[in-house]
Amino acid sequence: MQIALAPMEGLVDEILRDVLTRVGGVDWCVTEFIRVSDRLLSEAHFLKLAPELNDGAQTQTGTPMRVQLLGSDPSCLADNAALACTLGAPVIDLNFGCPAKTVNKSRGGAVLLREPDLMHDIVAAVRKAVPGHIPVTGKMRLGYASTDGALDCARALAEGGAEQIVVHARTKLDGYKPPAHWEWIARVQDVVSVPVFANGEIWTLADWQRCREISGATDVMLGRGLVSRPDLALQIAAEKQGCELAPMSWSAFLPLLQDFWLQARRKLAPRYAPGRLKQWLAMLTRTYPEAVTLFAQIRRETDCERIDALLGVPACTRASETSQMATAIDA
Repeated sequence: MQIALAPMEGLVDEILRDVLTRVGGVDWCVTEFIRVSDRLLSEAHFLKLAPELNDGAQTQTGTPMRVQLLGSDPSCLADNAALACTLGAPVIDLNFGCPAKTVNKSRGGAVLLREPDLMHDIVAAVRKAVPGHIPVTGKMRLGYASTDGALDCARALAEGGAEQIVVHARTKLDGYKPPAHWEWIARVQDVVSVPVFANGEIWTLADWQRCREISGATDVMLGRGLVSRPDLALQIAAEKQGCELAPMSWSAFLPLLQDFWLQARRKLAPRYAPGRLKQWLAMLTRTYPEAVTLFAQIRRETDCERIDALLGVPACTRASETSQMATAIDA
């Protein structure tokens, strides 16, 4: 069984990938999508969204990271995939599932589910362009407005050369509204010979158990559920091995939240770092009552030093981080 951390644009950046994979249970993760339109992107562009390429394409704990591309031009996607491989990408993943209107308007993501022939051509072009030992994979939804073409889309990916398919078990128009239609994952697996990963609406260990029973899927990709419950992958991995694992307490999790905040402060300008913390903290309120209290305290806070204090970041750590940030600015 494999457990993957989903690519979520604007949320799961290299900082969150680092922190969540440190908790454990995640076998591999994926970058936010790298948008490809009509040109070959620069190396700097790839490294900005996938800085782990500088460290063997893995997070600090050694969790492998895949590079995801999004676009509709087979030739251009192929060229950029080849470049990503020269930079160290161990797997190229292709996005056919993003439901964002701005993405779909530019003919990217889930809108391509209307064109299974094009999906096939994209995968085939990328497969031909990258070295044979580097897998090409795809992530899709069940369709754009309906599930009518779901099986055709899955066949298109597999026949084009995708070695794995992640199925988010909703259509584009469903968005993220429950329920996820896990029974469709079993139907997809029936028509393709490559592994199919279940994705969508898995928030708890009980959700995963139900998803597995309904979908028959051994492999799973976790998105918002793992962001909201950082030890969910660890819980699932333990259950799979027949072990019972106590949920991670807030006191055990807090140092990771503190480190996330400090990394955000190093990466972002002071006006943006608080919003990054609030984004994750708001999702953590689903699991931790302590997060509800903390979110209420910092919801309107914009001063980074006051947030340091509310998070309980040790004074010596705050001083060290301030010195590092000042040095970086001077450089």
